[in-house]
Amino acid sequence: MADKEALRALQTRLAERLRSAQTQPRASSWLAVECRGHGLLFPLDQAGEIFPVPPLLPVPHTAAWFAGVANLRGNLFAVVDLAQFLGLATAPLPEAAREQARVVALAARAGVNAALLVDRLAGLRSAEQLQPVAGTGGEERPPFAGAVLQDAEGRWWQEILPAALAEDERFLLVGR
Repeated sequence: MADKEALRALQTRLAERLRSAQTQPRASSWLAVECRGHGLLFPLDQAGEIFPVPPLLPVPHTAAWFAGVANLRGNLFAVVDLAQFLGLATAPLPEAAREQARVVALAARAGVNAALLVDRLAGLRSAEQLQPVAGTGGEERPPFAGAVLQDAEGRWWQEILPAALAEDERFLLVGR
């Protein structure tokens, strides 16, 4: 019970900080999430609302990473298992892990009703907490892969740009 209350308090704080971040000057700040043990960052101005994992309606003849369609506040959203899409996992998120999992909607300005299934929220990060990792820009990367950053504990975080993801051909073509 205490875990649920702590999680609810964290979600409330995150929602308040997301709202206040949208009205403040644009300093670099991110929503930190985890997918199969990998740290990922979404720029706050590109992340939308965060939801517990809703019931997902599977869609036949779609890619394995397409988790299904969900009703989020009365609107239909395509839900993508981000770990599978990025190649971090070959199987869907296990049912036992769904309690901590969340669905992060893309910001409305992305122009698509899409949401990303992530394993868990890891809080918010600011530019003061992260440093660019040297030597990570030379390899071929998709347009939605932003900077690789490192926190004070030495953990690496990959920035994912949801606005660019919403324009990625592979992301938009969910059929097999």
